[in-house]
Amino acid sequence: MPALTLTGDGGALQATFVPTAGMVGCSLRHRGAELLGLRGGLRAYVAQRSTMGIPLLYPWANRLRRRRFPVAGRQVVLDRPSTPVSFDERGLPIHGLLAAARGWTVTRHDPEGDGATLEAGFDFGAHDDLLAAFPFPHRLRFAATLTATTLTIVTTVRAAYDAQVPVAFGYHPYLQLPGVARADWQVDVPVAEALPLDARMLPTGERVAVRVRGGALGARTFDDAYVAPEGAAPFVVAGGGRRIEVTLHEGYGYAQVFAPAADAVIAFEPMTAPTDALVAGGPDLPVVAPGAAYRAAFSIAVTDRGAARSG
Repeated sequence: MPALTLTGDGGALQATFVPTAGMVGCSLRHRGAELLGLRGGLRAYVAQRSTMGIPLLYPWANRLRRRRFPVAGRQVVLDRPSTPVSFDERGLPIHGLLAAARGWTVTRHDPEGDGATLEAGFDFGAHDDLLAAFPFPHRLRFAATLTATTLTIVTTVRAAYDAQVPVAFGYHPYLQLPGVARADWQVDVPVAEALPLDARMLPTGERVAVRVRGGALGARTFDDAYVAPEGAAPFVVAGGGRRIEVTLHEGYGYAQVFAPAADAVIAFEPMTAPTDALVAGGPDLPVVAPGAAYRAAFSIAVTDRGAARSG
């Protein structure tokens, strides 16, 4: 599985992706320290579809309540034996169809400098097994750019001229602070509105005002859904003289925060729609018109300064 690396200006920040494994980000190093939670590693991601690094969750992020349902005038069918889908412990479809997928074509790789770039495309409509499950022909474009301090990932969905495309994808960047105890990580989750989840981790349909206390993560855990912060305020994890900011720039109206007790990682997950939006439909689900495009961008910035706010 050939990996392609980007090195930002000055060499302090490096990012690595694997095109033959779904364009997964398998490394983000800052001054030699690995900032991604690699969990089971790349081999497990390919063999078992277990998440790690920075995976693309496509065409939906997190869970769906049904395996068959109508959306945007067509029928999604996720229970065929040939469908490349994973299910959670309750049997719900989870994290889309492109985990570790082959079929990405690299169109540009400028590996070094201020604005090192990796671009690739994926023709969803050219894969019969994917269209049988999610019958919306379209193309994906992935573009990662690395500067001295910041990795930016832009994903574009371009619909075919004879079909609209519902958009509910996301990313799941697992972050860690090597050499710093999990309890000492300083976090900032600058959200104002939560989407309560039921026992199956599906939205109840409610929205509630919320304020998440900043400061030390301590023994706190997260697996919670939110409306994206206003004004592109960044999610932050900091400690040991290092600060990581995840910013949702455009196209991501929602986010999930994941910080389990048993794994020293935290994920600030950009999402174009809430969990289960493909099934629920409604105004929270973007739909791309035939021939049109949807663009979504987020960034991960790494610096040697500062901490998260507290209180």
